Amino acid sequence: MKLPRKLTLAVATASCVLALAACKPAEKDATSTGATTDAAGTAGTTEKIPGLATEKQQVSYMIGMDIGKSLKPMKDEIDTATVKRAIDDMVNDKTPLLNDEQAVAVMQTFGEKMQVRQQADAAKLQAQMEAKGKKNLELEKVFLAGNAKKSGVVTTGSGLQYQIITQGAGPKPKSEDRVSVHYAGTLLDGTEFDSSYKRNEPAQFVLSSVVPGWNEALQLMPVGSKYKLWVPAKLGYGEAGTPGGPIPPNSTLVFEVELLNIDKP
Repeated sequence: MKLPRKLTLAVATASCVLALAACKPAEKDATSTGATTDAAGTAGTTEKIPGLATEKQQVSYMIGMDIGKSLKPMKDEIDTATVKRAIDDMVNDKTPLLNDEQAVAVMQTFGEKMQVRQQADAAKLQAQMEAKGKKNLELEKVFLAGNAKKSGVVTTGSGLQYQIITQGAGPKPKSEDRVSVHYAGTLLDGTEFDSSYKRNEPAQFVLSSVVPGWNEALQLMPVGSKYKLWVPAKLGYGEAGTPGGPIPPNSTLVFEVELLNIDKP
């Protein structure tokens, strides 16, 4: 019977533990504090952990943790007491309550049920993302219209907006150039999603490899400049945003960018 991937993780963990035990050399001599020696004469060390006094208990709990993590995504669909009973039956060679044919049938039915639920959840998430993207575009339209009227804010033909904080005196990069920059990026609500300042390390990239708003803006900046940018969604990450990441769909991005250098290829 083929089990789902999540349900095979515990088996994989147990196998890895056995493999490591077979090939990993002992890190401490048997005479060290807390050292133990098994029946085969192998030296090992059992760390003192409250509630898990022996190595056997620690290994057992570790495997149980892995099983628990694997089952957590479906915790509302299972009865943990029955899971424990099934584990006990299989480990102790008791006759299982399901034969192989019944187990396959249960697994297929459950798999189909979970697939339907996952599809429904995906459709719901998609609808939520579309609604959020629509709202963000409405907010962007109002914000950029107002921001364009502020002193010092320049709006380019593409819709990019920028404001000069410091104007450098160096050369301007071209799209094919590699540059070094420091920057901090936020959403309109002030949420910071990235900062080279916090990493204490400038970013380096070829201009043609970044989002269109950055490509355009940095070509306007002489080396030594610091600009504030307002990048519309269409010039940033668009309606997709960064799936699973910090930038929602159709987000207007705000950056403070310093052009430090045009790097040699």
